[in-house]
Amino acid sequence: MLNRDERLFNTETEKAQDVGQTMRRFWAYFRRYSPSLLIVGLFIIVGTYMQVLIPDLTGQTVDCYLGPYAAQQFGGTDSPFANIPGLATETAEETNAFANCWFTDPQFDASASETIAGLGRLILMIVGLFVGSAILSGLQFYLMQSAGYRVLRDLRADVFQHVQRLTLGYFTRHEAGDVMSRFVNDTDTIQQVVSFALISVLQGVLLIGWIVVNMLRKNLPFAAISLITLPAMFFATRWFSARARSAFRVARQEIGDVNADLQESFSAVREVQAFSREDENIEQFRTSNAANRDANIQAQLYTSGLAPTLEALSYVSLAIVAVAGGLAILSGQGVLGSTVSLGLIITFIGYTQSFNRPVQQIAVLWTNIQNAIAGGERIFSLLDEAPELVDKPDAIDLPEVQGHVRYEGVWAQYNVDEPVLRGIDIKAQPGEMIAIVGPTGAGKTTIINLLPRFWDTSQGRITIDGHDVRDVTRRTLREQIGIVLQDTFLFSDTVMNNIRYGRPDATDDEVKAAAELAQANEFIARLPDGYETVLGERGGGLSQGQRQLLAIARVALTDPRILILDEATSSVDTRTERKIQAALDTLLEGRTSFVIAHRLSTIRNADQVLVLDAGRIIERGSHEQLIAQKGFYYDLYMSQFRREVGEEEGEVPAPAD
Repeated sequence: MLNRDERLFNTETEKAQDVGQTMRRFWAYFRRYSPSLLIVGLFIIVGTYMQVLIPDLTGQTVDCYLGPYAAQQFGGTDSPFANIPGLATETAEETNAFANCWFTDPQFDASASETIAGLGRLILMIVGLFVGSAILSGLQFYLMQSAGYRVLRDLRADVFQHVQRLTLGYFTRHEAGDVMSRFVNDTDTIQQVVSFALISVLQGVLLIGWIVVNMLRKNLPFAAISLITLPAMFFATRWFSARARSAFRVARQEIGDVNADLQESFSAVREVQAFSREDENIEQFRTSNAANRDANIQAQLYTSGLAPTLEALSYVSLAIVAVAGGLAILSGQGVLGSTVSLGLIITFIGYTQSFNRPVQQIAVLWTNIQNAIAGGERIFSLLDEAPELVDKPDAIDLPEVQGHVRYEGVWAQYNVDEPVLRGIDIKAQPGEMIAIVGPTGAGKTTIINLLPRFWDTSQGRITIDGHDVRDVTRRTLREQIGIVLQDTFLFSDTVMNNIRYGRPDATDDEVKAAAELAQANEFIARLPDGYETVLGERGGGLSQGQRQLLAIARVALTDPRILILDEATSSVDTRTERKIQAALDTLLEGRTSFVIAHRLSTIRNADQVLVLDAGRIIERGSHEQLIAQKGFYYDLYMSQFRREVGEEEGEVPAPAD
């Protein structure tokens, strides 16, 4: 397993995913709610247009009303306003032609009453634009949040559905806490963007574009000078965002490691306390938590650097507009041959401020945006994880089986060129019990994992009633196989629902009958609420034997034709084992079963005993036959089961000759 530094190195040096591709995949989810998004888009366009009009109308207050009024009151060649375009005009026609006034007409006499009335109309319109823009902003944010939360719901549902289809191999290579982090933390970063930042950025980009077009349309030379800092803003944004996105990928990985440490520590709290490892666990969490802190600080370093850089460039742009415009008016020569009025300068100052505001807002929100892109990349990489096992396109439903199972020349491996099973041949008749024994690592669990297709064979085949397990759907295959493991998993739910888990449509009477078959009725009756008692996490509050009895009841309720028992009695005391074994004897009757055996009591009556070593079957036969051969099984029996036989029969067998 890679250590933390190696994981971070791989994460940091891994080539970033295409941001455009990530955004297109997000759009595939948003497209489902196109009507709402179309309305939002319309509101953004109208609201942005309102904001663009405000600087233009502000400039008209000077050129269309204050200018003509000042010219009339203080006109003449000796007037201080004589050389100032926009204040030196003497007629409304000249003013309208120069300033493109909206509400004045050729009969405008620039009197005090007319000027006040005109200014009032303009001011009311400006106020109306502010109010209308605010109302549209509220509506578009509501609609966008509504669509955004639906997208997050769909995204989480797709990820959960996909994870459920991934095979066991994926979960052996990935920590559960990291997978959970993609559900919770990474989707939260996306939620922060779709609820606020996305609207602000889209509106800001549209506003910037619209302002640039208006500036170019009004006065091309002056606009070119005003926008001289725009390329610098673009390259600064691109440089900072690329590094911030890379840093946030590391931060998302680190929060996944934190969650993985938490999940593992909470699950293993008993072991931690039993071995007095609390201090070491605390120190390990401090390390992962500090790594997460450092990764986020590194990411914030770039995002926080973007905002002041853009703000400085914005002030430079504003200074250029003021200085260039002032010099043009004072010189009376305009800018590059184009006429510049005082109202135009005021309009451009308003445009520059309106231009800088969304730029700075985008810079502030850039943290959330880059974080969300990094989170989206992690989520989509999980969705891109292809299941190792899938049903064939022409897979059929497995009909009700009798239980004839065959392994024919089966090889299996988890890693390339490292076979775990080597040429396994097994033939089980309906109703037979096949016991599998052998040292640790011999391949016992692999044999039983192949039957329900938790893994696939690399060579050979496995058939049930003549059907290759790879040619049938996994759902119908697993519906006819019952599994009782050594480590039983119970859900934090009622006893009734835990037993009913494999067959949700079972009646209460059927559940109780299954519990009675498993000999679990006695202890269930002693629980505070009987079958309605809510169990703790993983069956907390029950003994290992009680959990095993509930697992047997759960399998009995599904009434499978094939059973798999993986050392189902190895973790309980002798008395509990007898009770479990009695329940198993009833359950095994008439069913084909595969039993991984640790204790002698589970395999004495087996029809076949298979002895595995290094992935091969080295001995097979009944218990008595193998004992008589005095081979590997006999040695295993003598070393592992002598004490149990002595306890059961009151004597210890004589050692081998």
